[in-house]
Amino acid sequence: MSEPKAIEEAWGALRAHWAIEPSSHPLPSTPVYTGLRLFLSPFLRPLLRWRITGANRIPRTGATILAANHLSHVDPIAVIAAARRTTHYLAKDGHFSNPLTSFVMRATGQIETHREAGGSDALASAASILDNGKALGIFPEGTRSKRQEAPFMLPGKTGVARLAAAYPHAVVVPMALVGTRDVMRPQHDKWPRLYRKFSVNTGEGVTWLDWLGSTSGGAMTPATLGELAKSDDHEIRAELSRLFRKFTDQLMASMAALGAP
Repeated sequence: MSEPKAIEEAWGALRAHWAIEPSSHPLPSTPVYTGLRLFLSPFLRPLLRWRITGANRIPRTGATILAANHLSHVDPIAVIAAARRTTHYLAKDGHFSNPLTSFVMRATGQIETHREAGGSDALASAASILDNGKALGIFPEGTRSKRQEAPFMLPGKTGVARLAAAYPHAVVVPMALVGTRDVMRPQHDKWPRLYRKFSVNTGEGVTWLDWLGSTSGGAMTPATLGELAKSDDHEIRAELSRLFRKFTDQLMASMAALGAP
């Protein structure tokens, strides 16, 4: 058995400790999104002062996690424009309270999450996106940075690693948004200043399985995973928490290396 296949089999033996049950709610249809992407995007691109690099590194099909830093309300739009494929984001229920914004959010494939349901509801909704082989947009920081000076990027939360581990063949792509804060400053600008320059820089993607077996990543072997599977539950949870933290920290470092301020 090849090493990658053996890693996959050994990781699968730990499934009870990392599996995330996807939400039973179907993904929203996106006819308006598709129309905007096909017809409006070509007209907007020449007008915007933006630069997209590395967009070819984003898979055009299959389960994909697009992970970016979060500086502004325009960030999801910047990622969606760079992705060139339907990208679903999770959005707080407050964005669905107004009929107009609710229509826009649903028509563009954004998924409502309820704050009172907690993080498990959000993870289940995110899992359903990957389970359907779609692209998930995520901000590992969990919220927009409100820092007034650089470095703006906050520590990443491990939800992105848990999703990558639960869908170990999904490609996790680091992205750096540079300048979007100037386009629409948090708690300052009511409307985006589209004349401002910004960049979307995309790095090389990696799957959880590739990272797990890499000496510069998880540095796990089939043997070490096999031994872990024989451990007590609390020892397994502790080791998985360590791996999730390391994956997240390395992902944030990749975003910083791409220029995330």
